[in-house]
Amino acid sequence: MNEIITVTLNENHEPVVSGRQLHETLGVKTAYKDWFKRMTEYGFTENQDFNTLKFEQVRTEGKREVRREMTDHVLKLDMAKEIAMIQRTDKGKEVRQYFIQVEKDFNSPEKIMARALLMADKKVHKLETQIEADRPKVLFADAVSASHTSILVGELAKLISQNGYKIGANRLFAWMRENGYLIKRKGSDWNMPTQRSMDLKLFEIKETNVQHADGHISVNKTPKVTGKGQQYFINKFLSEDEVAG
Repeated sequence: MNEIITVTLNENHEPVVSGRQLHETLGVKTAYKDWFKRMTEYGFTENQDFNTLKFEQVRTEGKREVRREMTDHVLKLDMAKEIAMIQRTDKGKEVRQYFIQVEKDFNSPEKIMARALLMADKKVHKLETQIEADRPKVLFADAVSASHTSILVGELAKLISQNGYKIGANRLFAWMRENGYLIKRKGSDWNMPTQRSMDLKLFEIKETNVQHADGHISVNKTPKVTGKGQQYFINKFLSEDEVAG
């Protein structure tokens, strides 16, 4: 079967043709935009029977490059067949018969099976890609859901690294300071949780009494990430943007 007009498949694997190419093949003398507007008056619906396609045409006029926005339409085969019949010309009849043959070939058992296999392969590939993309999220969720105790920031860094995002304790401390979770001003409160972090219950402060040789007792304060905080920070690091930040 000689190709009269190009027939392609849309994203739903339906045969479609270019409105402009159909207009040219039919030999219509009326300007495309006027002709197509008249054709739609036969009851065709946009986004159902056809879709509008904008593109830029570049032409050279002398030494000057001229750019012009053009409009085409992507027609489903049923609409294209009906338009061909409406023309009431020998060319219209020829084009319609061509579309009928294309449709028969399209609906042959072999072609149906080939499309089904192709679609199944694409779905499997998409599913595998999604599973791979979600793998760190699943691991993170499993790890945190099992944690009911507070951990050190360094331990949180190890947990994040084990699940695919390499980050050390020092870098995590710096990230928390820069993002307002730990106090960044130098002094006795350096690396302690900010009021915002405590209000969100992301940290708790572990106090340890230390008895010195001279008998006096001091208190060491250590920030620890709560179970809620672990979930909160891990979700932050699920996004590459957050990690980069």
